[in-house]
Amino acid sequence: MFAVYAAEPRPQDPLSALRLGDRPPAPVPPGWTAVTVRAATLNMHDISTLRGIGMRAEQYPMVLGCDGAGVLGDGTEVVVHGLVNEPGWVGPETLDPRRTVLSERYPGSFAEQVLVPARNVVAKPASLSFAEAACLPTAWLTAYRALFVRAGLRPGQTVVVQGRERVGSIATAMMQLAAAAGAQVWAVAAPGQEDAVRRLGAHEVFGSDDALPREVDVVVDGGVDEASWSRSLALLHPGGVVVCAGYRSGATDVRAVQHALHRLVFRELQLVGCAMGTAQDLGDLLAFLDRTGLRPLIDRELPLTRAPEGFAAMLGGEVTGKIVFTA
Repeated sequence: MFAVYAAEPRPQDPLSALRLGDRPPAPVPPGWTAVTVRAATLNMHDISTLRGIGMRAEQYPMVLGCDGAGVLGDGTEVVVHGLVNEPGWVGPETLDPRRTVLSERYPGSFAEQVLVPARNVVAKPASLSFAEAACLPTAWLTAYRALFVRAGLRPGQTVVVQGRERVGSIATAMMQLAAAAGAQVWAVAAPGQEDAVRRLGAHEVFGSDDALPREVDVVVDGGVDEASWSRSLALLHPGGVVVCAGYRSGATDVRAVQHALHRLVFRELQLVGCAMGTAQDLGDLLAFLDRTGLRPLIDRELPLTRAPEGFAAMLGGEVTGKIVFTA
């Protein structure tokens, strides 16, 4: 079957590891199902796989793609939940210490067909196109769980969405979802991005060094580092929540962390993590979009045969919204 895959790890030149061509189809294991892919979306995770981050040399070649949407053998339209649990795992999928995502241990969705456990397919509402649905299982699912499950965001509350250098796909989804749910959305964004984040639903936009006019209920960040979480805690009123939905390396100010811990204890703040979401969360997200009419922002749609163009655009930072590959 035709697929887009990483031939080997190339840390310095990731696009040189990208290949398009035939890959041998695998047999469907017991308890799994085959999905004929109609659309799949590009994530930074795919760039990381080309670089070799979090992967071993023996895992290559690996078909890329963490999420997608398509049809089952009987014609049922589904969305693929890309978080795969260890066989026999019982409980919330996000708590399985042996969990993985498609394109790590198992071939991903950038192919004519993807195999997933039967529990990993969720019915697609007819109101969503395959391209729209394919945008949801990674970035949008993480944003949904961060806001409404981990932070418990409610209508009327104020949430700060951190963007800093660029507004990535998780932050984009957070602003759209929070605004649609009736929250007051404040965005922290880089210069030049003010108009873009307002179009996404932000009611107020601030620079990274600006003082906010008052304390808020929730702060969400899709790319927290060792220093920024302590600054985020300072934005909360007593009882507020900071959700870390991604991470990156950064300098640590020990004194700032000490102050943050004092604030955390005596103002009864919450600092919580969020890593993707469950199949139930994905179903709830799909229902939310179906009922509200909210749709993910799509930067471009390309046939899978033109996948290198999408990878180059993402690597060059030329993206606003999701890049969708269609069959």
